[in-house]
Amino acid sequence: MDIKQLDSQYVLNTYRRFPVTIVSGKGSEVFDENGKAYIDLGSGIGVNAFGVADDVWQKAVCDQISKVQHMSNLYYTEPCVVLAKKLCERTGMKKVFFSNSGAEANECAIKAARKYGQDKRGDGCFEIVTLKNSFHGRTITTLAATGQDVFHKNFQPLTAGFSHIEANDISALNTIDTEKTAAVMVECIQGEGGVNPLTKEFLEALESFCKGNDVLLIVDEVQAGNGRSGAYFSYMNYGIEPDLVTTAKGLAGGLPLGATLFGEKTQSVLGFGDHASTFGGNPVSCAAAISIVDRIDEKLLSEVREKSKYIITELTGSKGIVSVSGMGLMLGIKTEKPASELVAKLIERGVLCLTAKDKLRLLPALNIPFELLKKAVEIIKQTCAE
Repeated sequence: MDIKQLDSQYVLNTYRRFPVTIVSGKGSEVFDENGKAYIDLGSGIGVNAFGVADDVWQKAVCDQISKVQHMSNLYYTEPCVVLAKKLCERTGMKKVFFSNSGAEANECAIKAARKYGQDKRGDGCFEIVTLKNSFHGRTITTLAATGQDVFHKNFQPLTAGFSHIEANDISALNTIDTEKTAAVMVECIQGEGGVNPLTKEFLEALESFCKGNDVLLIVDEVQAGNGRSGAYFSYMNYGIEPDLVTTAKGLAGGLPLGATLFGEKTQSVLGFGDHASTFGGNPVSCAAAISIVDRIDEKLLSEVREKSKYIITELTGSKGIVSVSGMGLMLGIKTEKPASELVAKLIERGVLCLTAKDKLRLLPALNIPFELLKKAVEIIKQTCAE
């Protein structure tokens, strides 16, 4: 079977795929159809939190599949409730709505913010402020929330009610119309925007602004959440308390699952019929997520921070590398040579990386063995130095 040819013939041409067909894997090693091994530093764009074919994850998924694979939200299922409880206990948030993706989790947060604004200040309070260089999804509404013009081309008109201010510009907060603004939504680490963390000063000022003006603070943890930053959620590195938190990607370790977490001020905003999802809270996805959440403990987070420090120390100042940005195992490497060119060379040498704008992007599994990580980092150093 010619997978590449069939893909070209039958799959919509929206992805510029790398010329590799992955057929199997274990942990942070994957294999193509010819048996060639690759060290995976992308983990499905931060989805495979514990790598490929993780034993604990597999057992949780298979055990649940043998019971019931899906049930509508008209009925109770145990995995959904148990996962919601664990997320609330882990974060201090009060309620959870489950969906299937990060974009859907953000859509839910946007709807909740608009209803909150309407309830508080009337029909004119519906605007959401986000940051320039942000990324919040590919639906028409989450594209409108995304502060990058490149994603808006060809899809106008986008959903109205969104504006964008400069990241890390505290003075820009003074331009926000508090009578019309229901919420400010941010990523603590702008992933698709180039793996750029926000400053502590900005986030503290933003939190103070939101609390002082009864404007909701939404934190998008779709990519940076679930242990990736070295804390359970990236906002925890900054000591702030959001009103709404969204997450997906690594939450279920490889199955589709999004979650919107509601805090004290927002837990009662949405009621019966205000929002719904057919597949949200799917018992198999939730069982998978429980197996992930239970293992993101302080020991693992400490290892994530240790691995992060190793990567940053090894690559900073290395030949051909301009700078390293990010946090935890969500890192961007600014290189002298084009990132796309380096990705192609790294594939040839058995290392799978991603890009974010003009940077190499590393999102390895949280539990990638140190030996594999060191081997991959050495290959990156050599490739960038040539």
